[in-house]
Amino acid sequence: MERAARLIREEGALDEAHATVELLAARVGVGGRHLTRLFQKHLGASPVQVAKTARVQRAKRLLTGTDMPITEIALQAGFGSVRRFNAVFQEVYRRPPTAIKRSLSARQP
Repeated sequence: MERAARLIREEGALDEAHATVELLAARVGVGGRHLTRLFQKHLGASPVQVAKTARVQRAKRLLTGTDMPITEIALQAGFGSVRRFNAVFQEVYRRPPTAIKRSLSARQP
């Protein structure tokens, strides 16, 4: 379970369009259902939820630490589209990514 979580966070193991929990589970030598049960038991979230959180955190770091455009940040963070990125970011942070980018720009001299 720890290896699977690390693969999700560090390598974006569930970020690609063809990636599935079953493929990730096979990489770590367990079944997909068993891996999902382990995630729920130990992390209180599914592998997909952990991946979504990792993507949005990656995106926030890029928003606050780089001058990259929103489109590039969305793709670099592992989102398949800017639309999906905006929706997930708004859901998690209750603000659109552009608001965070603007607030940072306003603070810089």
